[in-house]
Amino acid sequence: MSEPIKYNKLIILVSILIPVVVAILFTVKLPNVEPLSFLPPIYASINALTALLLISALVAIKNKKIKLHSLLMKFAIGLSLVFLLMYVAYHMTSESTPFGGEGTIRYIYLTILFSHILLSITVIPFVLVTYVRAITNDIQAHKKIAKITFPLWLYVAVTGVIVYIMISPYY
Repeated sequence: MSEPIKYNKLIILVSILIPVVVAILFTVKLPNVEPLSFLPPIYASINALTALLLISALVAIKNKKIKLHSLLMKFAIGLSLVFLLMYVAYHMTSESTPFGGEGTIRYIYLTILFSHILLSITVIPFVLVTYVRAITNDIQAHKKIAKITFPLWLYVAVTGVIVYIMISPYY
C-alpha cells in the first residue's frame, strides 16, 4: 500500500465529519451562556490572515523556499481549525444574524454566502489530500492538486471576509 493511500479513509472520514458535526452543532444553543458576540470580527480576521498566508505560501514556493512554504501552509491549516472552533462557538451561543439588505445587494450577498458555504465544505478533502501528498513527499501529485486547492481555499477565505463585511452592519 502506498503511503498516501493509507490516509484515504481518514481523509474521507474527516471530510464528512466536519460538515456534519458543524451542521449538528448549529442546532445546539448552549443555555445560560453569554453570547460570544465578539467573535465574528476575530474569525473574519482569521479568514483574512489565512488568505494572506496562502498567497505568501504560493510566493514562497515559487521562490523555492520549501521550508517557509511548509510552515506557512501548516499555519494556514491551524488558523482554519481555530476559525472553525470560533465559528461553531459563536453559533452555539448566538442566534444567526439575518442580512438586512434588500434588492440586488441581497442577491449578491446570498450568492457569495452560498458559494462560500458550498466551497468551504468542498475544499476540506482538497486541503487534506494536498497536505498528505506533501507530507508523504509525493511532490508531483501535490503540485497537481494544489493548483485546484489553492484557488478554492483562497476563495473561501476571501469570501468569508466579504460575508462578514456585508453582514456586520446587522449584528
